[in-house]
Amino acid sequence: MNISIQKPDVRTISRSDLVDIRQVNIDPSLSKQDRIKSFVSQIRNPYCYLDGDVVVGVSYADTEISLEDRLKSYACNLA
Repeated sequence: MNISIQKPDVRTISRSDLVDIRQVNIDPSLSKQDRIKSFVSQIRNPYCYLDGDVVVGVSYADTEISLEDRLKSYACNLA
């Protein structure tokens, strides 16, 4: 699956262009690929959406460290 979506600037985007993630419903009986397609078609842009009144902008660092590794490191350093 090839998805080409641009990441807008959360400081300047119009809230009326965004979808509230709380309105997205995914059917768990669908295949993984179909769940992803459903999510993207409903949210329209997974890099910028609303969560209630909050504009959420998602980005990823260009690094070899995985999200899982980052979360493990974060959890280990909470104590």
